[in-house]
Amino acid sequence: MKWADVITPHDVSPETAIGAIRDHGGTVLLDLDETLYLRNSTEDFIDSARPRLAALLLMRMLDAIKPWRWTGGEATRDVWRVRLISACFPWVQGCWKNRVTQLAARFTNLRLMAALKTPGTTPIITTAGFQPIVAPLVAALGLPHARIVAARLSTFADRRNGKLHLAVGALGDDTVRRALVLTDSAQDLTLLDACARPLRAVWPEARHRHALSGVYLPGQYLTHVKRPGARYIVRGILQEDFAFWVLSSIALATLPVLHVLGLLFLLVSFWAIYERGYVDNDLIAARFEADPKLSAAFLDSPVATPRWQPWIWAAVSGASAIVLLRWPATPVPADFAAWTAVLLATHGWFTMYNRFDKGARVWMFAGLQFARGAAFIALVPIGFIGAVALGAHVLAKWVPYYVYRLGGKEWPEAPFHLIRLLFFVVLALLLGFSQGRASLLSGTALALLAWNLFRARQELVAALTAAKRLDRTDIRPPL
Repeated sequence: MKWADVITPHDVSPETAIGAIRDHGGTVLLDLDETLYLRNSTEDFIDSARPRLAALLLMRMLDAIKPWRWTGGEATRDVWRVRLISACFPWVQGCWKNRVTQLAARFTNLRLMAALKTPGTTPIITTAGFQPIVAPLVAALGLPHARIVAARLSTFADRRNGKLHLAVGALGDDTVRRALVLTDSAQDLTLLDACARPLRAVWPEARHRHALSGVYLPGQYLTHVKRPGARYIVRGILQEDFAFWVLSSIALATLPVLHVLGLLFLLVSFWAIYERGYVDNDLIAARFEADPKLSAAFLDSPVATPRWQPWIWAAVSGASAIVLLRWPATPVPADFAAWTAVLLATHGWFTMYNRFDKGARVWMFAGLQFARGAAFIALVPIGFIGAVALGAHVLAKWVPYYVYRLGGKEWPEAPFHLIRLLFFVVLALLLGFSQGRASLLSGTALALLAWNLFRARQELVAALTAAKRLDRTDIRPPL
């Protein structure tokens, strides 16, 4: 939920807020972020960290762990973020002080600043931002002597208790009660209710820019735009595609640990390019489709989507993968050529897929799933049962898409894992009949069957529970 979209009893237009400040002639408790400063000071401070890629990886790791769950919830998230950035990049404070003059020149709310210069007006910056970050910024904005009430980095309590607690503790209850309060955030409702003149104004010029959003990292578009909140990298890639890459090939590896590590680098290389196909898919849909299915995050553009950096990541990760997969032997040029061909073919197929109509996409989708499921076999050998498992995996992904494109308005609630298990068993039995039972008694076959059963366990139980025997149903004719 965006707090700017919440309606409160104190909502006014920016013009009304400016007029009220000019008429007030007294103490003004003034919010900073997206109000006097038309951006977010905490995000811009974190954005000052260098090197930027290392800072982004650190923030993504923190978002995965979510330690603020134990310190008061989402309200304390920024305390963790700023503390970690400050500890790991101790030079960030100097970088921030060097940036604030430029940022203030570009993002000062000039209309509001002019109103604050009305004789008799005493602005007090009252913010949930942090004192070491806010102080140099407020000075650069043109209020070097203004009093600042800000959160402390040494405690989580300031963020948990809210801005009213901060203001009363620093200024006293009487000052707050007599003041005009101007903010853009509905989170400040308790402070607004406690003052003499409560004003909440959302400034159209304000922009909330996420820290390090200009830094490219494979997987960000998938996580934050294409499938936000779905944990798709873990659930849809690592537990699905990558698990089958490993299980279908590891029995033939001489160095299993390096083999798995090599496959992981190969996965990063492949997905750097495949994810670019998702970016192109959304751009084409937004431009040419009458009713494009785009996530809300698509319009916000919270992550970087450069054209060439994915290829650099793909090249470096792919080369690292080949070295690990061939170790201790020396890779040959054919290995690099083969993987380059896979990436180019995947990119080309996804590009064509995005530009054809839905009828053609039904069949082209199978090619994309084949690339996801089997791209690694260009470098890694697999046995017959591994090929059967990958085939079942690809078919099970294609069937729901076929049903969806055949006439469904929404993606069907198909039991994907159970369908894949069924395909695997059928194809494996055919393999056993043609190649002999020995092909079904290998460790690879048993591991693949076990993983398919494990992933399908809930769907299998649901199907068995729902099954009813017609010959045991008590049907009595009406009297």
